[in-house]
Amino acid sequence: MTMSAACAQPLAARKSFGSKAKLGAPVKTRAARVNTVTRAARDGPVIIGLAADSGCGKSTFMRRMTSLFGGKASPPEGGNPDSNTLISDTTTVLCLDDYHLNDREGRKKSGLTALNLAEQDFDLMYEQVKDLKEGKTVQKRIYNHVTGVMDAPEEIVSPNILILEGLHPFADERVRDMFDFKIYLDISDDVKFAWKIQRDMAERGHSLESIKASIEARKPDFDAFVDPQKAYADVIIQVLPTQLIPDDNEGKILRVRMIMKEGVENFDAPYLFDEGSTISWIPCGRKLTCSYPGIKFFYGPDTFFGEEVSVLEMDGQFDKLEELIYVESHLSNTSTKFYGEITQQMLKYQNGPGSNNGTGLFQTLCGLKVRELYERIAETEIVVAA
Repeated sequence: MTMSAACAQPLAARKSFGSKAKLGAPVKTRAARVNTVTRAARDGPVIIGLAADSGCGKSTFMRRMTSLFGGKASPPEGGNPDSNTLISDTTTVLCLDDYHLNDREGRKKSGLTALNLAEQDFDLMYEQVKDLKEGKTVQKRIYNHVTGVMDAPEEIVSPNILILEGLHPFADERVRDMFDFKIYLDISDDVKFAWKIQRDMAERGHSLESIKASIEARKPDFDAFVDPQKAYADVIIQVLPTQLIPDDNEGKILRVRMIMKEGVENFDAPYLFDEGSTISWIPCGRKLTCSYPGIKFFYGPDTFFGEEVSVLEMDGQFDKLEELIYVESHLSNTSTKFYGEITQQMLKYQNGPGSNNGTGLFQTLCGLKVRELYERIAETEIVVAA
């Protein structure tokens, strides 16, 4: 295999590192059966937070993560069909849009966007998350994205794992302090713009000028009220334009970075080849099929918002997802239960957005680390049998 020159955004002194792993024929992965011991060592759920802008893949991430705990995540049975809540065997995912202070008509009157902190009912959010953390049941209202109004409340029972996803999970200090682990999906402006053009021009017939105006109109509020939360996150999944194609503006080939804070309780950062080293790796073309512009990986130390972090990075995309097993064999500290589990999970969602690039890879890896964190905190084990 060939080791490349260092990636852009250079860190401290870099060195090459050759893999000595011996790989046989590609491993065939089988569907897993998940059995969960639900007796927790502490009262109340383990609480996970996911912050991101609208349209950045939170729903896909949630499907990947919750599947690792067993059962299919779906809206409350027999409840409101427009509910934003997803419930599986052990997890409950709450969409924080349900804590908007005003409905769509109310925001027209206030003149504020849903991104503005003044349009969030943080007092209610805090009280209900606190109650769920204490094992209580709450009556949570539903923000109906179809009608734009607040629907009648739904009953939420305290689960084993509570996941809060939305625009502002870390904005209120009282809520922020209740999380056991915090994740931020950070999509760069260039990628957002490329994605929106692809969707709104190709699928909805919008003009380029109207798309630019829409993006620019919401950018000040996003920059002021949503983006600063990444400073509080334990893991940031950052999606950037590729560096493999000069001046690329299509957003189809992505460079994705998994930025992991050092010293986070119950979290051991995964690494490539050699923990703590600085590695730049172009995988062997005979073992990993990849058409132009290829694939490049990076791992090394950095700082983020003044804190020490380690970074895993992938630029490019997979042609044959089953060959991911080759890359997986070079990653350590992944919290998998068996050889090939990352590849199996990626194949499970191979038709979902980001499944052939670092977005899906690092979301899957992050989900595995959350599963391990839950096991440590709850002093229990999720048994995955082939």
